[in-house]
Amino acid sequence: MERLLRRKVDSYLTAWKNNPDRKPLIIKGARQIGKTRSIEWFASQNYQSVIEINFVEQTRYKAIFDDGFEVDTILKNISLLNPELRFIPGATLFFFDELQACPNSATALKFFKLDGRFDVICSGSLMGINYREIESNSVGYKEDYEMHSMDFEEFLWAKGYTEEFVDDLYRHMLEVKPISNLQMDILFGLFRDYVTIGGMPEVVNTYIQNKNFSGTLGIQRQLLKDYEEDITKYVDGLDKAKVKAVYNHISTFLAKENKRFQITKIARNARNRDYMGCAEWLADAGVINICYCLNQPELPLKGNYDPKLYKIYYKDTGLLIASLDEEAQEDLRANKNLGTYKGAIYENAVGDMLVKQGYRLYYYSNDRPALEMDFFIRDADSLIPVEVKANDNATASLNNLLKTDKYPDVRYGIKLGYKNIGFNGRFYTFPYFLTFLLKRFVAERGRHIATE
Repeated sequence: MERLLRRKVDSYLTAWKNNPDRKPLIIKGARQIGKTRSIEWFASQNYQSVIEINFVEQTRYKAIFDDGFEVDTILKNISLLNPELRFIPGATLFFFDELQACPNSATALKFFKLDGRFDVICSGSLMGINYREIESNSVGYKEDYEMHSMDFEEFLWAKGYTEEFVDDLYRHMLEVKPISNLQMDILFGLFRDYVTIGGMPEVVNTYIQNKNFSGTLGIQRQLLKDYEEDITKYVDGLDKAKVKAVYNHISTFLAKENKRFQITKIARNARNRDYMGCAEWLADAGVINICYCLNQPELPLKGNYDPKLYKIYYKDTGLLIASLDEEAQEDLRANKNLGTYKGAIYENAVGDMLVKQGYRLYYYSNDRPALEMDFFIRDADSLIPVEVKANDNATASLNNLLKTDKYPDVRYGIKLGYKNIGFNGRFYTFPYFLTFLLKRFVAERGRHIATE
């Protein structure tokens, strides 16, 4: 099998295989982010025999669990459907794809783990999977991994840059050492390309193969249509039209100054209670990221937010660009004609990069006193405000958070923009493109503070 794009899940899968006590694995994520391709590549490199079953394309295989979940019974039923398959103990991987079409495959994981002869990986789109139901099956006998579209580091790998190159960028962050003007120019150009096309593997691969943007917008627009069709297909228990209305208005919310989700922007006289659960469904389906408003900028974050006040972002910034005008791709690359969207686009990109590092998204907004902050992250002991600047305006809110004693959990801040690396004694300045290294940076900085 030909290798297309290197992904971070590759190293995760290798570590999983090397664990002698490994459990059956479920890899979940939005559709078309590269789950199947990554698992197939890993399987081809590590197993003598691969039993791959796609429950959407091969519907008759759903019956393999009809006689129960004992492994030998499942093997017998698979052999009835395809007698040529080989089951080699210790050298066979069962790959159950499109899990959402056959939840029984999740129930079977407990029995495969207890049997111990074969490895199992399941994969499925978050769209259409009732994970509350599936995760109650085989509790304690499986492992879960959520996969995302490609992050900026994976994009750099696709462009030919090495881990050593990334490590050098990280050392500049730790040492608060500006990078060269040449690097700044090249990396900002690469980052604008990444934000323009997003991280969907098919889009990135088309861009890499063609060495330009031809064909990428068409793929992105089709993805947007596919997601909309899936909403119609899979929404259950909610008004499908209302879920689609929220999905189709994401760019409308982001165009507003405060970017907050407001029902009145969807339909006149619309009421919040009529749309309850719509944004949450889209988030569970892997289509959007939700950023909740903190009650106060303090720790802990969990429980310290208002579930009724939130912003919504596209999971993939390239899909945000594709949802705008036909010329939006070209405008972003030229850094022009974006108006209010310029801030929204980079805010969306930063939010997506934070989520891909495992962060949940929170912001803060208060009129008295006037204080607004785009995101908050944390290390072991500190709450860290993150401000995303589309221009070089003053950072009044960041300074106000840091100079007062009212928020003792806030010890330093981070400003992201078209700026080189720096530190003024209160907050660090980093260029947008280094956002993907923030979790690594704040963790190491927190360890250094703890030992001082």
